[in-house]
Amino acid sequence: MRFLQTGLLFLAATVARATLQIVPGATWTATNTLKHVQAHGAGVIQVGSTYYLIGEDKTNGSAFQNINCYSSTNLVEWTYVGALLSQTSSSGDLGPSRVVERPKVIYNSSTKKYVLYMHIDSSDYSEAKVGVATSDTVCGAYSYLGSWRPLGYQSRDMGLFQDDDGKAYLLTEDRANGLRIDALTSDYLNVTSATYLWSDSIEAPAILKKNGYYFMFGSHLTGWSPNDNVYSYATSLSGPWSSWATFATTGSNTYTSQTNYILPFGSSAIYMGDRWVSSNLMRSTYVWLPLSISGTTVSMANYVNWVPNASAGTWAAGPSETQPEGESATLAGGATSVSCSGCSGTKAAGYIGGSSGGSVTFSGVSSSASTKSTIRIKYENGNTGQRFAKVTVNGVAQTVAFLPSEDGNTPASSVVHAQLTSGSSNTVVIAGVGDGTYGPDVDRIMVPSS
Repeated sequence: MRFLQTGLLFLAATVARATLQIVPGATWTATNTLKHVQAHGAGVIQVGSTYYLIGEDKTNGSAFQNINCYSSTNLVEWTYVGALLSQTSSSGDLGPSRVVERPKVIYNSSTKKYVLYMHIDSSDYSEAKVGVATSDTVCGAYSYLGSWRPLGYQSRDMGLFQDDDGKAYLLTEDRANGLRIDALTSDYLNVTSATYLWSDSIEAPAILKKNGYYFMFGSHLTGWSPNDNVYSYATSLSGPWSSWATFATTGSNTYTSQTNYILPFGSSAIYMGDRWVSSNLMRSTYVWLPLSISGTTVSMANYVNWVPNASAGTWAAGPSETQPEGESATLAGGATSVSCSGCSGTKAAGYIGGSSGGSVTFSGVSSSASTKSTIRIKYENGNTGQRFAKVTVNGVAQTVAFLPSEDGNTPASSVVHAQLTSGSSNTVVIAGVGDGTYGPDVDRIMVPSS
């Protein structure tokens, strides 16, 4: 009986851990800022059991604001830790109207420094340089050391790769010549020599090493618009490298995203991409999907939602769900059913929040397990900025962000991670945050039932 109880407890813990979902393209609310995660063009570094997501703050558009750092132990719930670098008031690389993009951090065990590389440029992209900064801690303040053109060549979209032997490499798009791999000095603070050059025009580079092969991922040059990203493979960084091939469904434009990082994960890896919205960069989202690697073949299927198990390095497809409609739930305060041509049933629960305190209550929501899980909220937000709502699940309230929806007619997704109970007694309430502003129009909620 003791073994059975232990096994059941282990199973329960596994189920609880494995029900939190990644939802590609959704609003991703940070646990403490209560706003959409601002870490675009990002890289990830793992220290112990904690992942650190380091990327660009696009809150106020394209000009440099901050390089932000978020932490997570499960790859789903992200907490804002701080800014590694922020805009300075004076002129210079980090001053107003500057470009600072695609930050990546690696650790140098010899110098005991975390080293940050980034693309540094003017607003017209005429400088095309890399910048470097260092810190004693992964997510602390960094000291900026300066910028240059590596080996005298242009450097735009860039990445970093650290090999098993501790040697590190700059991956850099040289608009005049192609995509480069350049070896770094032993302290990682400069470039020492060229390792490989593709004459192809490929940007957004990221390297994964798996099963004796190096895989280079990258994007064609189409500005902010997505394209079918590609990969190449080799047994040595100095080549020869294979011809480029697509890894997502051809014609899908990499599920409307662009590569920013490839995270090793168990026996495979996770593709991390940006879904850019050039007209409103603040509302750009993240497309993270599991990669499948068989020999030298890489493929990536599209999932509406999927479940990573960070401690085991495994993943599963999203669970089955119930999908109660907003307009059919209990509307109170000033909330009312509104027309929504893109919504299921062509209606939604509107006027959530506001001065009348509108709310929508979903009662009798079913779940097959008592566990912390991810609820998807399908919504519309026709504003240019984020809306916010208080989402209360079984009496526990959270503030959740809702980015502007794509065109005012296509519902978007936001997520809330909450404790569900087994059975059909769960209650989900979506209301205003109490400041008189309106939350989103709620199309429906999608609640894991298995």
